[in-house]
Amino acid sequence: MRVGRIPYINTFPVYGAIDRGIVPLAAELVDGVPTALNARMARGQLDVSVVSAVEYARDAERYLLLPELAISSDGPVRSVMLFSSRPASELDGARVLVSRSSMTSVHLLELLFEHVWRAHPVFVPGDAEADALARDGGAACDARLVIGDAALMLQAPGHPVAEAHGRAYPHVYDLGEVWRDWTGLPFVFAVWVAQRTTPVHQALAVHASLIQSRDWGLAHLDALAAQAATSTGVPLRDCRRYFDGLDWRLSLRDLEGLSEFFRRLALAGRVPRGTLAFLPAARTGT
Repeated sequence: MRVGRIPYINTFPVYGAIDRGIVPLAAELVDGVPTALNARMARGQLDVSVVSAVEYARDAERYLLLPELAISSDGPVRSVMLFSSRPASELDGARVLVSRSSMTSVHLLELLFEHVWRAHPVFVPGDAEADALARDGGAACDARLVIGDAALMLQAPGHPVAEAHGRAYPHVYDLGEVWRDWTGLPFVFAVWVAQRTTPVHQALAVHASLIQSRDWGLAHLDALAAQAATSTGVPLRDCRRYFDGLDWRLSLRDLEGLSEFFRRLALAGRVPRGTLAFLPAARTGT
């Protein structure tokens, strides 16, 4: 069994107990940014993985959702951010660098420009990891979409990334917050899925380990925030606040938000229409 993991701190609460040997996982962990894991799942190179929510919608016939497991926010997410040199509503025709790392964030940004900010910029695919910020600072673009740990670094006063590039972007938009203000719903950025070809008993065993590890993580967010601060250089209080704004449980309200996002993408012709299909629950005796 091969199980995908995003190497951002927002997955620490799901994999923390597994990494510490507290919860066993009968599988090999494979790290990659969301788009890399999406591609590996699409090629059948992973059995279970966290993927961009859009990857599930794009090819729902291939995957089954793992119940009660996701990365979502009901308001500010703090790690999916548009940094801009001027107000978003004034970016018509402007160059906006969009991260190659996350399909979901890019599709969400497109919807927000179309329906909320009413502007039509030119989207330029690029890198938005911390090392990319260090190399170019986005000088050639009017705005850039930054996700994951790099977005947290860019907002952290005193962090080298923020000191080098933060002043270039006086206008900052949290996409989770803008979505909630627009729809009144949470936003699901990532989900865990299994290949439909993966034996159900193996997928269920992985799911059980992930849920057990997630539950440990929710009970130990202080320790995980300290680990995140060490990993990123973002202040401990900011890492803890970041975790407080996320949810990893895929609640009914999260499913409402996910369905609404998929509905809007389908109306725009960006994904096929479909329904949510879940890994079946384990069966007991007859």
